[in-house]
Amino acid sequence: MARRIVGLLGASGETGSSILKGLTADANFDIVAFARPESLSKPANVALRDKGIQLRALDLEGPKAAMVMALKDIAILISAIGPRDQLAQLPLATAAKTAGVKRFIPCGYSTVMPVGVNQSRDQKEEVYNLVKRLHLPYTIIDVGLWYQISLPELPSGKIDYALGIPVRSIPGDGNTLTALTDLRDVGKYIAHVIKDERTLNQMVFVYNELWTVNQIYDLLEKVSGEKVPRKYSYAKDYEQQIVEADARLEQTPTDFVARAEKLGAQYSLSWGIRGENTPEFARYLGYLDGKKLYPDVDFTSYESYVQEVVSGKAQGVYDELKHLLKKATKGNS
Repeated sequence: MARRIVGLLGASGETGSSILKGLTADANFDIVAFARPESLSKPANVALRDKGIQLRALDLEGPKAAMVMALKDIAILISAIGPRDQLAQLPLATAAKTAGVKRFIPCGYSTVMPVGVNQSRDQKEEVYNLVKRLHLPYTIIDVGLWYQISLPELPSGKIDYALGIPVRSIPGDGNTLTALTDLRDVGKYIAHVIKDERTLNQMVFVYNELWTVNQIYDLLEKVSGEKVPRKYSYAKDYEQQIVEADARLEQTPTDFVARAEKLGAQYSLSWGIRGENTPEFARYLGYLDGKKLYPDVDFTSYESYVQEVVSGKAQGVYDELKHLLKKATKGNS
């Protein structure tokens, strides 16, 4: 197949870095990494340029004509924008339509859930709906729960370095299956999806393995040799957490900790209590099953990942988020 130019927004972020790695490993793509004009000289972007990645300025708050010009030769546009900037994709989608982009991948890469149960998902859906009103060719890709945010802390603290957002409690009875994916495998899947005509104007669910939280705790105890305390939370607990977070947000709409706690409870209700993050529920919602599309994709097993974490060889995620939460928590104390 002919090489296609792929534009990537958010290439230096957690998901974007994985996507970039997946794209660069595939000979079918020429890659353009987009960044805000004032960010082109930041170390992360300079590092991309040093690796041979073409950098291009793109201001999502700038004139539409400038965005269209930046996108004029892009065949496939992938957004890995930050979680707090989802609605910034609205003008991006409009510009992509005008520029003639052949396929837009809006920022998804999350757990499977219906509309109306999660604030972050609802913002994503607002973008998806605009894409459809524009008749812009698209593919929506969700990847399940990352390995990197699926583990609890150990009493010894030895794996704290690798925990992006540690699991603080077990949803329900802990026996609900949920789909897990190593963040490092996300880009590999996306490289397959975006060159597959079967996935055009479709939702696709890719994932590595299915585990329950009890199985995760059992595995961590086996690999680490430590006993992990088990605290169980139920629907009423998460619903109360949402009520309390909403009350704080009503008083202070910029309360970062309250917003994070609300989203955490909403996610836990979805994948941990209602069991929505599964291939069966994804098919019900209309997703194509990545296991059926790409049965031969090689991925990291969850057990291998846990062994890597316990041995001190894993890489942590969400360092910036952890810093913001710590700073905000101190400010509220």
